[in-house]
Formats: sequence, C-alpha cells, structure tokens
Amino acid sequence: MRLEGKAIGLLGPNGAGKTTLIHTLLGFHQASSGQAWLLGREIRSQDPDLRMLVGYMPESESFIAGMTAVRFVRLMAEVSGLPPEAALERAHQALFWVGLGEARYRKVETFSLGMKQLVKLAQAIVHAPRLVFLDEPTNGLDPPARQRMLRLITEIRDAGHARIVLSSHLLRDVEETCDEVLVLRDGKIATMCNLEEERRANRAFLDVEIRGDASKFAEGLAAIGCTGAIHPNQRLRVVLPGTAEVRDLYRVAAEQGILIRRLDYKRDSLQDIFLKAMESPRGDL
Repeated sequence: MRLEGKAIGLLGPNGAGKTTLIHTLLGFHQASSGQAWLLGREIRSQDPDLRMLVGYMPESESFIAGMTAVRFVRLMAEVSGLPPEAALERAHQALFWVGLGEARYRKVETFSLGMKQLVKLAQAIVHAPRLVFLDEPTNGLDPPARQRMLRLITEIRDAGHARIVLSSHLLRDVEETCDEVLVLRDGKIATMCNLEEERRANRAFLDVEIRGDASKFAEGLAAIGCTGAIHPNQRLRVVLPGTAEVRDLYRVAAEQGILIRRLDYKRDSLQDIFLKAMESPRGDL
C-alpha cells in the first residue's frame, strides 16, 4: 500500500481498526505480520529519527496534571528530540499559531474541550514533523470550533511541509481536508482512492422514481447505452453515457407507457464511496 497525497483520510466504522493501525505505525503495538514504512523507514527498525519526523494528535486526552499549556507542549517537543531552549521557543510559536497565545500559561485542565484539542494539535506539530497523524481531531467540537480546527489542518496541508493522516468517522471532515482516502472495515482495506481523481472522473447519474415496470424501463435504457441499478420502491439509479441526454429517458418512458415521477441529477459523494466500500468484498491490510 502506497499513498502519495498531502492529506490522507482514514475512514471506517467504529471498531474498524483506524486507531489500531495508527498505533501500530507509531510503534505502540507490534505488528503480527507484514511490513510497513514511514517516510522510507521500516517501522520495526526502531529508528530514533522517527520521533523527530512524526507528530501524533491522539483521540483521548493524555495531558499531565498541573502543567500549563506551554510547559506541556515544551515537554512534548523535548520528547520528540528538540533541545530545551528550542523546545520552549517552538512551544510558544505553536500555541500562538493555534490561537492559544494568551492562554498558554494556564493549566490545561482548566481549558474547554475545544482548547484542549488545540493544545493536542500544537504538541503534534511543535517539532515541525514531516508526517502528522490526527486521530479524530474534531471529536466533540461545536460547529465554530470544528471549522477552526479544519482550517488549521488545511493550513498545515497547504503549507506543504508535512503530510497528514486524518482518522475520522466524519465524512465531511475528510472531504474538506483530504485528497486521498483509505477506508477500513474489520481491520482490512475496503477501498482506497484519490478524491481529486474521483471528482474529475466522476460520472453524472440520475436518481429516477417511476410508476410502471422498472425492469422493462431498465431494459429500454440499456438499449440506448445507459447503465444502472434498480432499487426498491420503483427507483432506479441511471448512469448516462455521453451519447444520451435526459430527454432520452422521457422518450423511452413514453414509448413504454411509464410515468417518471421524480428525477434528480447527482454525482457520487464521499458518502457513496464509503457505502460502496462497506458493501464490497474485503481486501487484506
């Protein structure tokens, strides 16, 4: 498995193995089989340089009681390999960047949930890593705080200094920030795709609700080059070829005595990609 995007979305239902995969790549768990590389380094090699190259924002809180924000972020910078003076300077810079400059001397336990999430982001990037894992970064945030977090993630991505792996159960977060997607199901890869390529290659399709014989209508549409599937309640999803237009559907319906009750023009969304992955045969991780 090789992913090249600047920001990779890691999707999957609860229990799919998203956090376990991240923890394994970070060395918290030992892989039972196979091989994996981060930034060209095999994860089993225990390369000490990986600490400086990788940042991690965990889903759960992992603060140390009694510490101010700047002290905590400085400690995380030192753990990642920075000398004390540089770690302190970077801690101030990171907290100002996420918007906590005025609150950096307060104890983290006094912060709101949104502020704690920003502290976790600050410590993940304080040492200027080349790869950042973000595990459910918007979990529990209200809409304004969520938008603020997504804006910061987008800025990291667009700056081009670090690649991002964003694990989330929120499809909109991934769609707004990522250019590649990896979907897990039961610890296996269900699908992986480049979102930008999907958007460019995405075919138009129609959701059609009819009154009449759906199978007969589908046969008539196939005769003019349309493909699709029949759904319950006399609904069809129809993909138009380049040689057909919407008016051709009405012509076929009129010839067969079928009434088109509703017709919606759509394109596949990330939700469609995700749902298809949940229904497809499982691959191997």
